[in-house]
Amino acid sequence: MTDRPSTPLLDRVDTPEQLRKLAPEELRQLADELRAEMVSAVSVTGGHLGAGLGVVELTVALHYIFDTPRDRLIWDVGHQAYPHKIITGRRDRIRTLRQGGGLSGFTKRAESEYDPFGAAHSSTSISAAIGFAVANKLADKPGKAIAVIGDGAMSAGMAYEAMNNAREAGNRLVVILNDNDMSIAPPVGGLSAYLAQIVSSRPFLSLREIAKRFAQMLPKPLHDVARKTDEFARGMAMGGTLFEELGFYYVGPVDGHNLEHLLPVLENVRDAAPGPILVHVVTQKGKGYGPAEAAADKYHGVQKFDVVTGVQAKAEPGPPSYTNVFAEALIGEAKRDTTVCAITAAMPSGTGLDKFGKAFPERSFDVGIAEQHAVTFAAGLAAQGMRPFCAIYSTFLQRAYDQVVHDVAIQNLPVRFAMDRAGLVGADGATHAGAFDIAYLATLPNFVVMAAADEAELVHMVHTMALHDSSPSAVRYPRGNGIGVAMPETPERLEIGKGRVVREGKKVAILSLGTRLAEALKAADKLDAQGLSTSVADMRFAKPLDEELVRRMCAEHEVVITIEEGAVGGFGAHVLTLASDQGLLDGGLRIRTLRLPDLFQDQDKPEKQYRDAGLDAEAIVATVLAALRRNSVGLVEGARA
Repeated sequence: MTDRPSTPLLDRVDTPEQLRKLAPEELRQLADELRAEMVSAVSVTGGHLGAGLGVVELTVALHYIFDTPRDRLIWDVGHQAYPHKIITGRRDRIRTLRQGGGLSGFTKRAESEYDPFGAAHSSTSISAAIGFAVANKLADKPGKAIAVIGDGAMSAGMAYEAMNNAREAGNRLVVILNDNDMSIAPPVGGLSAYLAQIVSSRPFLSLREIAKRFAQMLPKPLHDVARKTDEFARGMAMGGTLFEELGFYYVGPVDGHNLEHLLPVLENVRDAAPGPILVHVVTQKGKGYGPAEAAADKYHGVQKFDVVTGVQAKAEPGPPSYTNVFAEALIGEAKRDTTVCAITAAMPSGTGLDKFGKAFPERSFDVGIAEQHAVTFAAGLAAQGMRPFCAIYSTFLQRAYDQVVHDVAIQNLPVRFAMDRAGLVGADGATHAGAFDIAYLATLPNFVVMAAADEAELVHMVHTMALHDSSPSAVRYPRGNGIGVAMPETPERLEIGKGRVVREGKKVAILSLGTRLAEALKAADKLDAQGLSTSVADMRFAKPLDEELVRRMCAEHEVVITIEEGAVGGFGAHVLTLASDQGLLDGGLRIRTLRLPDLFQDQDKPEKQYRDAGLDAEAIVATVLAALRRNSVGLVEGARA
């Protein structure tokens, strides 16, 4: 008689509380099931796969050893949080990842008590964890804060700023440095794991603390020798001198996939009481799934894929992406001009600068997750006569706003900003949406701010920026493919601050900034069909505004609509300010501004996001009809013939 197959352990574990009821020897099986469940889910939804595969064992161990959610577990960036979501009550929704109405692709406070801090931008976890730890300390409440931060996120200065203040948190703070860039080599074998277990134990930590205090009582020369000897030994054996200088007790490196090593170390760390502790855990991105392990990017971000083969679904053939158009245009400029150079902040492929780097390696710079440095570095290059293009996602450029203002704008240095992922971005949701760049750049003196209506316009704008040396400039363009317009053989230098009229009418004028131009033209067709002759202008520039064109549109039409893929305070606000300052509203002109709503929109398909935002052709038509029925104070009046 054969044994009946046992129920999968994962079916018995919906929360960490249930996880902690398992025996330690059962955790290996649970981790394997968790990894398989994650692969299955992401094959359906797409998303960030490699990072989560690399922390399966670490996720299980942390929830097993620490008392979450009372102990606060904070994941940096959040790319690796899918296994965490599965074992914190969200397994039944894991196949809704990054879908409209589904789970966020990142940690999110509103989603679960096990997500104490939302993430998506890098290098914030240690600062947040110190906040949780100090709050508990001040309130005399139990509970630790555990920050899991990847080695890539350690390139950002914010991580070190936080570590420099970690002493305030005392022994309530644990930082897990997830090192997935180095392979698990012999030094991270049994002897290293044994040493890590020893140095994380309470007797060793207590003994070492006594030795430190004793050394401080010695005469200064002897104290200095003792301190340096201790640091040297630690640095040689463990590599932890830097972290110890920042006030941490360093433990590691530990094999992050070996639960027999990981569990006792974390248990010792949990029970130790010397002060902040940093545990150096070595993991392999993409671990446990062959196609991910074999891929150069370890399947960092994937489309839907076949679980057996790992082959990802291919997008339908179509026009080139805006990112590729930008990259090719910039390469063309660099061929013409040896002073053109490019900077990215850890996103070479995302911004297209990997292609530029292959063509011009000596003029391509990836500074890591360090947007502030990227901007000021570009300012220095510009001040010395180079023509730098700083290619950063719109949402990430927010991190360097002080540098944009003080190091670029005030000094009027001709840094060129290429802002990819402008507007709404679909599955990545609110944290990655480029909603605010028009408002935060167009308010700055000296800046030129452009938005490409299509891929051909982007080529012209890159060329225009390359030749514009009298001030900083920026161009914004969306994620995804262009609309298939014919590409120019030779780029055109645009006149700064001048738009173009693409359709002439008499009653309604639509002033479009960016890729809503296609929807504006659809709306014009619908309005014309209703007897409302409509003009459409591609404004091209949010700053400087084409004042002459705005005045003409206001003088010759009864209704003027502005439309943009940005938040309130952007292009529409500048048009309204001009109209107010110059008395364009005095004759009863009706101006309406269409822009992103004053809220953070969750993930969904981009076309639905824009429809929900009221930025499609139907919304434009409805806005025009409503404006014709009401005057500026809302009194009903008949639409004039």
